[in-house]
Amino acid sequence: MKLFASAFSIALLTCASLSIAQTASLPDAPRPQSVPPPVTVRDTPRNILRDQAAIWTSPLKLRDSNAAGPILLVLGTTLAITTDHEAMTSVVTQDPNLNNRADQASQALVGSLVGAHAVLFAVGSMRHNDHARETGILGAEAVIDSLAVGEVGKLITRRERPDVDGSRGKWFQSGAGFNSSFPSEHSLVAWSSAAVLAGEYRGFWKDTAIYGMATGVSISRVMARQHFPSDVLVGSALGWMIGRWVVHHRRHHIPEETY
Repeated sequence: MKLFASAFSIALLTCASLSIAQTASLPDAPRPQSVPPPVTVRDTPRNILRDQAAIWTSPLKLRDSNAAGPILLVLGTTLAITTDHEAMTSVVTQDPNLNNRADQASQALVGSLVGAHAVLFAVGSMRHNDHARETGILGAEAVIDSLAVGEVGKLITRRERPDVDGSRGKWFQSGAGFNSSFPSEHSLVAWSSAAVLAGEYRGFWKDTAIYGMATGVSISRVMARQHFPSDVLVGSALGWMIGRWVVHHRRHHIPEETY
């Protein structure tokens, strides 16, 4: 029953964010008839509130035509949960040195992705490059949105970390609180940042490098024994969807295709 309850909570969280993507424009969609107004720092707090309203009310928008994505992720997450314990005890190394290196790698990769937005904002402001400045602002918006979703998810699920109780990953534990393992906030932040960067600067090799870094974050969080595979699966998916939502609903600058 506890596994069913946890899977149900996951379904709610997943559907809340993933159904957003069903209404977002795809990267290769035609240029919209009305372009959103220029992105400004002043409007960001209000936009974040709008984002959160859209995220948490999005299950109401689920229809037969857009439910496939959320359903598949819920099924995949449920399957991952059933194998989390075995993965952490039989597959993932328990060498402290390797675990520490993986943790350091994840921190460096997340820092690089988030830092890229800060650099773009600074350079764009100094050189009057509206595209770079916009990317920096939207990256910050996506990160804040992701952190908000992650914190709510942690408080709901209260899952033990892999280093507790033999990696059993128990749910709804009072001692977990904000340190809950589910979802992985590193993955949320990395993938939301990557989605904004890839959405603003298109190109095969750019996408490969950007999403390669985000994938490295997800993998290294498991290898560091900081999260279970299901934690990073959901964190990565939600982060990507949130980043896409922000780009396709806020972006003023429409980049040219470089594929």
